[in-house]
Amino acid sequence: MTETIDFSKSEQYTLSIRLSTDGFSFSVLNPLEDDAPWIESHAIDESLSLTANLKRTYREMEWLSLPYRRVNVLSTNRRFTFIPLDFFEDEQAEQIFYHNHLPRENEQVLYNILHASNVVVLFGIDQTAYSFLQERHPQARFYSQTAPLIEFFSNKSRLGNSRKMYVNLHKKNADLYCYERNQLLLANTYPCAVTADRIYYLLYIWKQLEFNQERDELHLSGFLDEKELLLGELRKYIRQVFIMNPVENIDLYAINQCE
Repeated sequence: MTETIDFSKSEQYTLSIRLSTDGFSFSVLNPLEDDAPWIESHAIDESLSLTANLKRTYREMEWLSLPYRRVNVLSTNRRFTFIPLDFFEDEQAEQIFYHNHLPRENEQVLYNILHASNVVVLFGIDQTAYSFLQERHPQARFYSQTAPLIEFFSNKSRLGNSRKMYVNLHKKNADLYCYERNQLLLANTYPCAVTADRIYYLLYIWKQLEFNQERDELHLSGFLDEKELLLGELRKYIRQVFIMNPVENIDLYAINQCE
C-alpha cells in the first residue's frame, strides 16, 4: 500500500514503470536503504488505448506525478531486435529495426546499449505514450524489458561453469535468455499461453543449444500458474531446474541495478 511509502521524500526515490498489455506495474525504491522495492500493479481497460489508460492511471494515482530522483520506463512488447555493438550506428536504428519488424503507425524506435554484453537492443514503443511520459517525467529513461534482464542474468551466469537458461514467463509468452558463463547465446520471446507449449519451447531450445541434461541449469521466474506440473515435466529431462528469487517482477528488480 502507498501508506508504507513516505512520498514527501520522493525526490530521493527511483520510480520504475512497466507498460504491458496485461496491465501496468509500478516500483518505488529508496536507493539510500537496503529494502526491496515497493511494487504495485494496476489493471487496465482493454477497450482504451495505452495512452488513455496511462492518463487515467495518473489521475487515479496522484503520487505518480511527484518529482523523483530517477524514472525508468519498461516496455514489454515483443517488438525488439538486437545488433552487435561493434556494428551499431544510431542514425541507422530505425532502418535496422524495420528490417526485422513490419512498420507500425504511431511508433517511436529507441535503443539500449548493453556494454557488458556488447549488444544493442532496438525496440518500438507507442509514440503517444512515449510523449505523455516524457512530458510527465522529462528525465525518464526508456528500456525494452529485455535489456535489464539480459544484464541481470549475464551477471548471474558467471557463477559456476555450467551453461544457464533463464526463463521469464508471462500469461501469453515466455522470454528465454541463454548463457555460457556471461556470454549471451540466445535472447528471444516465444508465444505460449499453456503449460504444454511452455514445456515444448523450453525443451526444444535446450536441445537446439545442446545443453547438458545433468550439468546445465534452467532458472524460472514470472507467471507460474501451474508450477508443480511445469516443474514435474521439466525435471523428467533436466536435472538442474530452479525457481528464481524473486519469482515475480524480476524485471523491476533488475532495472534498479542499471544505475
